[in-house]
Amino acid sequence: MKFPPNTVQSRFESPLGRITLAATDDALVGVFFDQQAHMPEVNHWPVADEHPILLQAQAELTEYFAGQRRTFEVPLDLSSGTPFQQAVWQALLAIPCAATTSYGAISAKIGKPAAVRAVGGAVGRNPVSIIVPCHRLVGANGSLTGYAGGLPRKTALLQLEGAAPSLFSESVSTPSLF
Repeated sequence: MKFPPNTVQSRFESPLGRITLAATDDALVGVFFDQQAHMPEVNHWPVADEHPILLQAQAELTEYFAGQRRTFEVPLDLSSGTPFQQAVWQALLAIPCAATTSYGAISAKIGKPAAVRAVGGAVGRNPVSIIVPCHRLVGANGSLTGYAGGLPRKTALLQLEGAAPSLFSESVSTPSLF
């Protein structure tokens, strides 16, 4: 992924661990849990704790974790990915809160029904966790599958949203949101 040169960052503690937010002048470009898979190198991005986009994103995520927000309004810039990745990330934005869908359904939605594995790769590199809801994807049989932030976080996010309880395996240790 290639992020704009004017990217800035801030960090905050969420109920599921520390999150790094990244933005340009006009839009949010990143939401990353510490130590998640495929996290870009962020140390060269200046810290801008008072940046309006970063403050808006943090406020909206705080409301989400408190169960007070189901949709996000912060402007997004998903141009860091390839055209294929961007198509996948746009398709993820259409999955409603508390709903789930499969990788195959996303492949079909973007007109590439045979590209299920490639969709999985694009989902794993989603730069805007939670807000671009890759945690709402499940396997073809309805099982929970990988999540760059870890399966316990995926489970916690789906539980917070009120997704179908049948998705949750007792073998996955879920961090508490409270």
